[in-house]
Amino acid sequence: MRALLALSRFNPLAGLAVAMLLAALSPAFAAQVPYLTGRVVDNAEILGPEARKAIQARLEEHERRTTDQIVVLTLPSLEGESIEAYASETFNTWKLGRKGKDNGVLLLVVPPERRMRIEVGYGLEGSLTDAAASRIIRNVLAPQFRSGDFDAGIAQGVEAIIGVLGGGEAPADAAAADTAPAEGGGGSANDNFFEGPDLPLTERILIGAFVFGIIGLFTIIGVLTPGMGWFLYLFLIPFWAMFPIIVVGTKGALILLGTYVIGYPIAKIVVSRLPWYKKARSDLKTKGSARVGGFMVSGGGSSWSSGGSSSGGSSGGFSGGGGSSGGGGASGSW
Repeated sequence: MRALLALSRFNPLAGLAVAMLLAALSPAFAAQVPYLTGRVVDNAEILGPEARKAIQARLEEHERRTTDQIVVLTLPSLEGESIEAYASETFNTWKLGRKGKDNGVLLLVVPPERRMRIEVGYGLEGSLTDAAASRIIRNVLAPQFRSGDFDAGIAQGVEAIIGVLGGGEAPADAAAADTAPAEGGGGSANDNFFEGPDLPLTERILIGAFVFGIIGLFTIIGVLTPGMGWFLYLFLIPFWAMFPIIVVGTKGALILLGTYVIGYPIAKIVVSRLPWYKKARSDLKTKGSARVGGFMVSGGGSSWSSGGSSSGGSSGGFSGGGGSSGGGGASGSW
């Protein structure tokens, strides 16, 4: 969803559409935040009993010594929500870290979707930077997760986080062939030609249907309508340039824009030679209105009307301390 919000800053006309889209999608993708039952909430059940106990003890000892509150959460599914949005919502619902210090960290792992994120509170962003969190994901967590060793991966990831918070260095990057890209501070978006924002497939499909449904509809209207068709051609260029980035990334959007810029005039010229189009254009000049594809267009195509008929809390003595997160951290996959 951050991609949509960022896009609205570049194109003011996108603001209203983005607001409507967010309002429509929020209930559908609202994965429930679980109860905070301890410093390790293993809802995906990937940790062995001994590993869970050891990680819990290590986090408790670190919090007692520094007041930094680190929590590990594993999930069986994000239910279509982006990992950044879910991590931020969970962090702020649990209020990790001390109030006023905002010194909390959330390590979120979703094994079936091969996604993970380190969400960092305001007060620790200077120590555990986005770049450092990204390196921990790439060089500590991802290699262990790819081999299926979640016990070692999370234990070592926790140690790496604690080490960086204590003033140490994040693990150095390994060879490029042995690493996986991580968003939020590192990684390359050029490995996949249609690499777009970090969105689950279901969310990408639904947003794509919304975006391409709207601009596609107006494109078709422009091609089929005498008079205003060339105005719509120019009007839609910025929309074809910006909106597809959400779904197919920058390079994919560039291809679609080029296809639109070249294809629209060709389609318009071909359609303008058809008998029904010539008749509609003549009717607009002589009668002020014309029927196009079951719709009545009038005033040079500025008004359309349908020609058809109409029908009618936490347990175990552990809780957050009132901290909050501003979205700092990093996400990644394995």
